[in-house]
Amino acid sequence: MSAFEEGFAFFAKQAGVQIAGFEGSIYVGQVDNEIEKLIHDLNAFEGFKTKPDMLKGDIAEFWHSDTFNVNAVARGTASRAFVDRSHDFASADISSNFGKIFGLKYYKDGVESAKQQAKSVFERFHEYRTSGGKDSLEMFLEKRGFTDDAVLHDPIYYGQIRVIPKDQLETACEWLRRKIATESVIRQEQVERYRETLTRLSDRLSDDLETESVPLSEADAKALAALAKEGDVTAEELKRLGISADEVIRFEYLAKEAFKSGLTAATISVVLNVAPEIYKAIDYLIKNGELDKKQFQRIGFAALKGGSEGFVRGTVSAAIAIACKSGMLGAAMKSISPSIIGMATVLAMDTMKNAFKVACGQMTRTELAQELIRELIVSSSALVVGAVVQAFIEIPVVGFMIGSFIGSSIGSFAYNCGYSAVMSFCVETGFTMFGLVKQDYTLPEDILENIGLDVFKYEKFNPAPFRSNGFIPTAFQQKQFEQNTLGITVLRRGVIGVAQIGYV
Repeated sequence: MSAFEEGFAFFAKQAGVQIAGFEGSIYVGQVDNEIEKLIHDLNAFEGFKTKPDMLKGDIAEFWHSDTFNVNAVARGTASRAFVDRSHDFASADISSNFGKIFGLKYYKDGVESAKQQAKSVFERFHEYRTSGGKDSLEMFLEKRGFTDDAVLHDPIYYGQIRVIPKDQLETACEWLRRKIATESVIRQEQVERYRETLTRLSDRLSDDLETESVPLSEADAKALAALAKEGDVTAEELKRLGISADEVIRFEYLAKEAFKSGLTAATISVVLNVAPEIYKAIDYLIKNGELDKKQFQRIGFAALKGGSEGFVRGTVSAAIAIACKSGMLGAAMKSISPSIIGMATVLAMDTMKNAFKVACGQMTRTELAQELIRELIVSSSALVVGAVVQAFIEIPVVGFMIGSFIGSSIGSFAYNCGYSAVMSFCVETGFTMFGLVKQDYTLPEDILENIGLDVFKYEKFNPAPFRSNGFIPTAFQQKQFEQNTLGITVLRRGVIGVAQIGYV
């Protein structure tokens, strides 16, 4: 096999794995981007003169919206939440692309938060007049889009999911239940707004696909407000509250993304493994005018082998990339390149496969070592050239893959040249390369027989063939005279096997 063919074979083996690793890294990057957005949105309140006790409601809006989006990206769903910042009457604080709207109230305790969430239209009108409003009830209702006074006892936040601090939810629900029981005896018309509020009360945003925001307590909201006023909200502070890539990306999310990347790797591996066989089939058709059925068998086996190995390698590579980049394996591993992860995955899995062959007697330890060295040299060349080409072709992944293909061919050529030079050196000097090259000094069997030594051979069963009796006439044969001479045989050492030198 030529250096180019060896390089292409290695590239076909690791191309899908590389892309799977990059996909895993991109996935973690998307989660990190949403976390960075949360930090940016909170620190946007830097310099506000509002006290933390008043600012905590605004902080909670961005907290719930952004943490919902963080979890949505981690889960791989399309659901998203948006902070509207609308000051219209009874407007929602957070809207979404999945049909739900949310209103937040972050007051000092659960009873007060529940009261605000269950407030009726008439209660808001009473507050308006108390604060100096001059409009009549009819005018008040008309300006806010109501056509009659039948809505006076309706909750002003009707239809919204009511979100309150997580440490107040139990108290708020208990207060609403008591109000429902009391009002059902005294003022039946008030019951519905408390019941509607109770059924829609929550401490988090959620869609119909189990994606949720992270619940936030009143104390944490106030503490974040104080930090946001100074622009001091950091990733470390969010990690304390459970918001970081390694906390958000659960094992089931990692497995889902890894399997998805594994399918991508399998597809690429099938294409790269089948393409040369298809080319050979077309070439055979052009030269011979017919198709070779064995060629189709090879295409099928290439697709099966490439797809299965590509899926396994790609899944493993993506899983490791996600675990490293998210910080699951420690902060030191977050900076590792996906390309290195991909190459390491290929080397590790090939070594495991070859080690199994050694255990089964299908490969020697020397051959295992030589294969590992070859892949190390080729993969190192692919990494270096891939990084260089990526610097010139700035399209993500594409530049690296082009350079990786070129580097694989260069690495295979360099290994073949280096291997020939090393073996020549070992032939001349007897050097064993620290045990990697086996020096065999056993004389060949024909030489031993030539010098008159008896060579032991294993007995073999040779059945006698049937021969019919025939008549052979006697023929005259003259004797030939042969003089005794001295024969000289010069032995030469050379390569007799993989990393094995002996007499040839």
